[in-house]
Amino acid sequence: MTTHPFKPVYDCDSEILILGSFPSVKSRSEGFFYGNPRNRFWSVLAAVYDCEIPDGIDRKRKFLIDHRVALWDVVASCEITGSSDSSIRNVKANDFSVIMDTAGIDKIFTNGKTAEKYYKKYIYPSLKKEAICLPSTSPANASYNFEMLVNEWRIIKNTKS
Repeated sequence: MTTHPFKPVYDCDSEILILGSFPSVKSRSEGFFYGNPRNRFWSVLAAVYDCEIPDGIDRKRKFLIDHRVALWDVVASCEITGSSDSSIRNVKANDFSVIMDTAGIDKIFTNGKTAEKYYKKYIYPSLKKEAICLPSTSPANASYNFEMLVNEWRIIKNTKS
């Protein structure tokens, strides 16, 4: 079993929650979300918010907090081969009550279909809050170029309940 190695990013002012599935090998070794430089997550968010791409964990954390974005993954632990979402087995989900009890989350988004699948299976039954699935920023999602991703992800900036 591989255990999620880092805590969620959020504070009491967080309004949206973005959920991935489980950190890649590179992210786990870097110690923060979307650590693979080929993953377009940070560049897409920077484009959505019309900012520079944050570098380093502290700046990435500040970027999220400044934009009222909470970030975590659905899976707390699992069996996984490398970074392959399709290989995820024996899932234990994270407990989202700590975020939901602290922050005023208006909307939840998943970064790709795998995060959506595990959210619907493990989190939605107790949370009863719909999540909007956005196209994955992973380099494996070759069907979406950068501009297409930014266009789809703009919804996070203009969404309120």
